Amino acid sequence: MDVKIGSAPDSWGIWFPEDDKQLPCDRFLDEIAEAGYEYTELGPYGYLPTDVGKLKDELQKRNLKVSGTFVMAHLEDPACAAEIERQLHGAAKLVVGTGGNYIVLIDDTYSNLWTGEMLAPKELDEDGWKRLVDKVNEVTRVTKEEYGLQTVFHPHAETHVEYEHQIERLINDTDPSNVLFCLDTGHHAYRGGDPVSFMRKHHQRIPYLHLKSVDRDKQKSVESEGITFAPAVGKGVFCEPWNGAVDFDAFRDVLQEINYSGFAVVEQDMYPCDFDKPLPVARKTREYLRELGIG
Repeated sequence: MDVKIGSAPDSWGIWFPEDDKQLPCDRFLDEIAEAGYEYTELGPYGYLPTDVGKLKDELQKRNLKVSGTFVMAHLEDPACAAEIERQLHGAAKLVVGTGGNYIVLIDDTYSNLWTGEMLAPKELDEDGWKRLVDKVNEVTRVTKEEYGLQTVFHPHAETHVEYEHQIERLINDTDPSNVLFCLDTGHHAYRGGDPVSFMRKHHQRIPYLHLKSVDRDKQKSVESEGITFAPAVGKGVFCEPWNGAVDFDAFRDVLQEINYSGFAVVEQDMYPCDFDKPLPVARKTREYLRELGIG
């Protein structure tokens, strides 16, 4: 088993390129290195320096490497084609320039994460689903042919690919030789799936992991109160791997059974958070994964 352990700006409460509720990028870089992580994702485009030379300098002086970064957009919407292209090429150039390997592709949310207002139909019709599948295949092809990068599709709560049956449909409908997946243990469990059995079944399509868990008591509370996704994150519905519903002992066992070789990136959503909260959590999570035998 060869697991490359990383973390991400998300684990420091970073959701946006600029936001007064987020700590400065220098402090994030200092702390992810201090917590013991070798790899980082780049987070929202513009949070870390977008000049490749400057970004490489900032990473190298902290002995950090890049796993990849994400692109998030309404993949089924033809009106978003130009925005997807802009995001993709900007992100890909940064990843290539810093020695990373992956683009994490995410469908954008069908609802406003703060108000709950619907921005798109919750479920796509056949034409909408075909457009989404075609865009996933296209992005994967472009990143591979033009940049030598691998795209992994990331199922995400409040998007058109969030439940296990939707993920399996996308697995079946996309090119298995090109389209791979990022399994986010927290999002998968949040939407009622079992990341352990899913990883065992589909591991050949999953070279990239996002690790976190779900606090079921908080999930029940926010759902009963009708609290939308972003405020639920702020209330701690996603939690440390050892402190929630995901069975990480069993998940570790599956990784060992399949001799997993790939990235495992801690991505514990906690926007917004006190600036002093992330480092102790990140450090303890790194120690936990080491003791568990994952990297």
